[in-house]
Amino acid sequence: MRRSPADAAEGPAEGPEPDGASHAGPDTGAGDAEGGPYPRLLPYLLLVGGAIGLIAAFALTVERIALLKDPAYVPSCSINPVLSCGSVMTTPQAELFGFPNPLLGIAGFAIVVAVGAAQLAGARFRPWFWAGLQAGATAGAVFVHWLIYHSLYTIGALCPYCMVVWAVTMPIFWYVTLRNLSRSRLSRPARRLVETAVAYHSVALTVWFLGVLTLIGIRFWSYWSTVI
Repeated sequence: MRRSPADAAEGPAEGPEPDGASHAGPDTGAGDAEGGPYPRLLPYLLLVGGAIGLIAAFALTVERIALLKDPAYVPSCSINPVLSCGSVMTTPQAELFGFPNPLLGIAGFAIVVAVGAAQLAGARFRPWFWAGLQAGATAGAVFVHWLIYHSLYTIGALCPYCMVVWAVTMPIFWYVTLRNLSRSRLSRPARRLVETAVAYHSVALTVWFLGVLTLIGIRFWSYWSTVI
């Protein structure tokens, strides 16, 4: 329909928006790379962090197979009485579900790598997909902290490759959680809490890491003090 000069002065006519335009509303998976530095970096975190975790889980699996073939085999990650993969691999905690734990890591981190690569390629995922990734990341974080507890207070030894898995699982869980919470419909107090967590995301993660490192330092101080 032809517009009058008066209409033209008021602005463009309303009509269908071009492809790619978005409105505020329920999360549809679009705009995953918007809203601050960490959402834009999330695909890289998933890809790189997942790849590091995958390599560590694969190395653990190889070492475990070698130990099964030869009980006298000394894993390459057995460095001293504290940093000793061999001491960890032979415990019941290393096979919680009846098979070596690293197999879970291989499957889980492969998915994380695929998600990160897909995002970098331009893929956008639906809310149900992010809910599934959140469930997996949460299960991984809980499992990792269960292993941390038993490594420190039951087994009394640390597995370097396992520690690499811990180190990448924590930020993956943290940033996937922040991404999902920031796109959820929350009450005003909860929204403010999430906004604070987003604003200080690196501080919270640093405190988390320092907390775990402090527990490790305290638990094995009798050994570290002889090395320093």
